[in-house]
Amino acid sequence: MYRTAPLGKRPRWWTELPLIAVVYGLYSAGRLLVRGDVQSAVDHGLSILDLEKTFRINFEHPLNRFLTDHPAVGIPADFAYASLHYLLTPALLVWVFNRRPAAYRRLRTWLMISTLIGLIGFTLLPTCPPRLLDASQGFVDTMAQYASYGWWGGDASAPRGLGGLTNQYAAMPSLHVGWALWCGAVLWRHGRSAWTKVAGVLYPLTIALVVMGTANHYFLDAAAGAAVMGTGYLLARPALRLADRIRARFGGHGSAETGETAAVVSGGCETSAGTAHARTTSAGSPAAGGRPGAPERLREADASDQIPRQPARGEAGDSRTDGAATAAR
Repeated sequence: MYRTAPLGKRPRWWTELPLIAVVYGLYSAGRLLVRGDVQSAVDHGLSILDLEKTFRINFEHPLNRFLTDHPAVGIPADFAYASLHYLLTPALLVWVFNRRPAAYRRLRTWLMISTLIGLIGFTLLPTCPPRLLDASQGFVDTMAQYASYGWWGGDASAPRGLGGLTNQYAAMPSLHVGWALWCGAVLWRHGRSAWTKVAGVLYPLTIALVVMGTANHYFLDAAAGAAVMGTGYLLARPALRLADRIRARFGGHGSAETGETAAVVSGGCETSAGTAHARTTSAGSPAAGGRPGAPERLREADASDQIPRQPARGEAGDSRTDGAATAAR
């Protein structure tokens, strides 16, 4: 297993925020690029829908009808679509940063690379979601239908009046499903309780049903989101290795010095231990010419050299008695 926190440190929060800003900047650029290509986005959406109908995998049709006909299910689904994607994912990222620092860089890199791949897909293949197709295609925008129950309007999950902050033609791939898979993997791998692991399985499945039922994504969008996350997972390891090489070459002087200091300290301990071992061997090993039991006598001699031996009372009395007897003679 490769090290997930090289140099013995996890990234600082003030170095992580610029990465998020860069990703959001790229997303904004992709949104601006696709605004003038609405017809292509509609054509791509219709092509995906036709392909699904050919293979009878257009699961979004029955799911959308179910959420439209049952507000008790449709309204919670709209709340889930409008909130969990933006709340649970960053919350888990912060939790991993604080509680699982050894795994943070790997998980963050996985999420970041997958998101960048998704942004490339949004730019190269703008896709109109089912809810924005002509009504003859049989889809109902549930978020517009139940807008009076939430904070969103008619512009996807954006709050009312902020529809310009979202890319409504970013359907392929579905990062809602992709990020949900990431969250599920984090809960399954790093959660402690059985309920957490169950949530790790149910959450991405639920989000996949929600994005199709609310007519925000096609089934193939969800499948593409899963594929993007798989690709990001495979690229995370080489990306971390490349980042470590760059850091070691251009910015790892302090860490190198720390490593050298640790090596010197550990080397000194090993040298001291080796010297003590050699001294003991030379004193007590028959192969070295010593006699069994010599180390004990050597330690006793060292102790006698350091602490002067005080005569006991009996010994002192015997010495005076011997002196008196000598004088009498």
